Amino acid sequence: MSAVMPPVASPLVIGPHRIWPPVILAPMSGVTNRTMRALYKPFGLGLTVTEFVSSCALQYGNRRTMEMIDQHGIEKPVSTQLWGDDPGVMARAAKVVRECGADIVDINFGCPAPKVTKTQGGSACLKDVDRCEAIMRAVVAAVDCPVTMKMRLGWSEDNLVYIRVAKRAQSAGVKAVTLHARTARQFYKGSADWEHIAALKRAVDIPVIGNGDLDEAHLAVDRMRRSGVDGIMLGRATLGNPWLISQIVDLLEGRDARPLPTQADRLAYAIVHYRAMVDEWGEARAVPQMRRHLALYLRAIPDAAVLRERIMRIERADAVISLLNATIERLRCEALAA
Repeated sequence: MSAVMPPVASPLVIGPHRIWPPVILAPMSGVTNRTMRALYKPFGLGLTVTEFVSSCALQYGNRRTMEMIDQHGIEKPVSTQLWGDDPGVMARAAKVVRECGADIVDINFGCPAPKVTKTQGGSACLKDVDRCEAIMRAVVAAVDCPVTMKMRLGWSEDNLVYIRVAKRAQSAGVKAVTLHARTARQFYKGSADWEHIAALKRAVDIPVIGNGDLDEAHLAVDRMRRSGVDGIMLGRATLGNPWLISQIVDLLEGRDARPLPTQADRLAYAIVHYRAMVDEWGEARAVPQMRRHLALYLRAIPDAAVLRERIMRIERADAVISLLNATIERLRCEALAA
């Protein structure tokens, strides 16, 4: 058994919040609801972020919108991420989410989805650095908690504005900046360029959080070390694999990364996730939402394509759970026979 080494990172400090480990769950639309945040927190997350929420929608108090910012409490501290293009509307939305329990308010200058950018929100804000600054100053002035910001390198490869926007953020009182090292037009194609993240860390004094292509524990910690960032944000790589979080935390705390669970144990946890979603949101909402998650939990399992196809056609939660239990039993029998 290897000796435990000293931690290889320091806590991430955002205002009054001392975040350890400096590992953050990224905001993901339709994914990072209160159920998932509560389920993933025990894997070692230091900070979780809500689904990103429209500042305009918050004005109307729509039930579904308010559910997106709701919390269990056990996943705290929680950051609530807002998107929009109007400084006044963003400021009012920030007040709402703060009153609803947000520990940190995060500004979204990173989402490349057309439903967001067509209204000039998300990464489309990076087309206008002055507007970015106006939004940040308005939000900082509106709330009594730390404000952070997440962005991309720029709207397009010929106009990389991330350092300019980060320096404006620092001047405006933003307490930390997260950079996803792709442009908006790249969407999720190509590779995240961590050289840009390292450049941003050298350019500003506030904490910098790196994001993009952190899908393996040793790679994630190596990129953290080489870039000098204060924290890392994990998104799509954790879906169906929350154990990645624990492996990264092990390495950050000076231990060997624990092994990944067996295929059967992975599916057993998928059932825990599935039942939690059904209990909180009801069968009609949870069954379709969980199809994507189950497809990812099934990765690399024999006959995964057939199982995914069957799950896509099942409407009843108990039938899905029965299918998963039968698969678990088969996998355990095969493991014993091997």
